[in-house]
Amino acid sequence: MTDVRVYLPVDVEDLDRLLAGGAVQVEGYLAASDDEEDELAALESAADEAPAVAVAEVDDPDGPVTLADVEALHTAVDDSGDLAWFAPSELAAVIAQVRSAS
Repeated sequence: MTDVRVYLPVDVEDLDRLLAGGAVQVEGYLAASDDEEDELAALESAADEAPAVAVAEVDDPDGPVTLADVEALHTAVDDSGDLAWFAPSELAAVIAQVRSAS
């Protein structure tokens, strides 16, 4: 099966689980196409549901996701409404940002 990109709305508990080496399984969003606007729409839909979004490349978009599957993380860092991009290696910083915003 070909990897698909899924946009997962995640909360701080999900992020903590990823950091600890566990897996998360939440309902995610798929882009309607590979077009940037469709990918942005999926990202924004996921962001409307949780304080952060994990973008993962997976075989099964309904299956569990580990940190090894995560390609990027997004969260707001100010009141602009824009989402900042973070590498998976910056997961601890994303967790700190989400905790400080809540």
